[in-house]
Amino acid sequence: MIGLVAGPEAGVLVARAQALAVLRIRSAALAVALLPAAAAAVLAAGIAMGRIPDGGAWSAARWAFTGAAVLALALAATVAAVVVRARPALSPTVAIPEEKAPDLYRLVRDLAERLEVPVPSAMALTPDCDSWLEDRTHPAHGSPHGAANGPPSARRPRRRSTAAPVLVIGSPFLWWMRVAELRALLAPVVAGTGPSAHPDIAAARRFVRGLDAAVAVAAGRPALAFVGGVARLLLHSCRGHAAEMERGVAAAASERAQSVDYGLRIVAQEQVGLAYAGWDRLLNRVALPAWRMGRWPSRLDAGVVSALTELSRRDRLAEGFASRLGERPACDLLEEPGAIDEAASLLAARLFHGGPPDTGPGWLPVAWSQYPEEVVDRKWRLEAARLHRVLDVVDALPALTPVPAAPAGMAAAPTVARVLERLAGPAADGVAEELGARLGAEVAREAAQEALTARQRAFGAAATAEPWVDGLAPLFPLQPPRSGRELLADHVTAMVCCAAVDTAGAAPGLDWLDGPALLVGGARRPGLARTVLSLIEDGDDAPLRAWLGEVGVRPEKPVRLV
Repeated sequence: MIGLVAGPEAGVLVARAQALAVLRIRSAALAVALLPAAAAAVLAAGIAMGRIPDGGAWSAARWAFTGAAVLALALAATVAAVVVRARPALSPTVAIPEEKAPDLYRLVRDLAERLEVPVPSAMALTPDCDSWLEDRTHPAHGSPHGAANGPPSARRPRRRSTAAPVLVIGSPFLWWMRVAELRALLAPVVAGTGPSAHPDIAAARRFVRGLDAAVAVAAGRPALAFVGGVARLLLHSCRGHAAEMERGVAAAASERAQSVDYGLRIVAQEQVGLAYAGWDRLLNRVALPAWRMGRWPSRLDAGVVSALTELSRRDRLAEGFASRLGERPACDLLEEPGAIDEAASLLAARLFHGGPPDTGPGWLPVAWSQYPEEVVDRKWRLEAARLHRVLDVVDALPALTPVPAAPAGMAAAPTVARVLERLAGPAADGVAEELGARLGAEVAREAAQEALTARQRAFGAAATAEPWVDGLAPLFPLQPPRSGRELLADHVTAMVCCAAVDTAGAAPGLDWLDGPALLVGGARRPGLARTVLSLIEDGDDAPLRAWLGEVGVRPEKPVRLV
């Protein structure tokens, strides 16, 4: 029968069939829980009607089944209560009320009318390159307009509503894509509100989300071990049907969206890949150094436009993408794009780095115009200071000191020459290993202390050194811990950059694709990274000394460390 149905209805029929399979599993679980009660009722009725002899084995069986029924019903009620009341996972987002984006709501409303599907109940932004529909009708989620991310007073439990799902949009899309491209990209997502409104599909989704939430609630709680086991068993039984149901929903939504901007959607999908590449580089190479310095760029989404424009300029494959910038950007659909960008940028810092939820001492916003001075220069100075502190410790180890140390009671001058003396030559490999290990230990110790301080600011003096407890930060750390050699290379590079700024008239700068950059004569000077690696890995200081001579850096001059 399904094979004879064409168009989006075929996908809906597939999804509904799988939803019914999920609901049958729920009914089967309920039947198992009621089985002892049914047996006890049959025995009691049989004895009362005289069909079964009263007393002896039959009476004992009746009481045994009655006890089993009470226990089974109590356990079933406990499992059902946890499944129903457990709060399903909610994606951290920035809510967009209609009064702050009337044009965006109008666009989505018109799109839903063209697709003949229900309009999403609200909209929100996520600091990622993805878009989806999210059901927030659970009582614990509060208002579908995003109260779940608001103050506790806005998260009071309420009765489950039948509101349509919330449309979550990737914030980089709003700034990089044009209005027509965004509409084409959102068409298949908005079309998913149609299947989501089907009672069987909605009920199956609620059941699966409730099981998933129950597993999370029971984790680490011995008193709920039975609940967790049952929920895991049911979730495992539903997994295949739930996956097929979602595939059917996606197929139905995609088929329904064919009639809306199909040709433009192909172009929009190309922009998705480009936006993801630019967003990833911006987070890893530009935002992450700032976050580590206690600063969070307050215009990340605007920065991704600059990064992608720069990528378009450098990459021939991206030629022509920048010409789109003359069209109306989708962020014009917002009344206050700057405020929305700032909120999304702060959320990105929480998700990808673990920053505090609000601005405070040691965690301040930074504008792109201030980035070179507030982040790049400060990063270099702190890393140079850390390198020389570790060098002082290593110099106290006679077996690792390749040159005479400074006289007792006198600290060696913070110069590039000192670094070159310690790391050059065949005997310097042990020094490099020791420096890398000690730098790694000091960086880890400083990071742990900064995280504890941030938690104490957010949760009070009772916060401990345990991981974040608010469920938000960091969910998706960007980079794994760096090796000792990588840390040493970063610190030596920072030392050279400080010397170039102090003695050769260079300046800290920002490269939208590579992050912190050294500007010599207003332009980036290539070759520094290669020469630093030659020094650290091979003990060969000749390439770096040649680079310093070309730039005009005086390695014997002390640099400013603070």
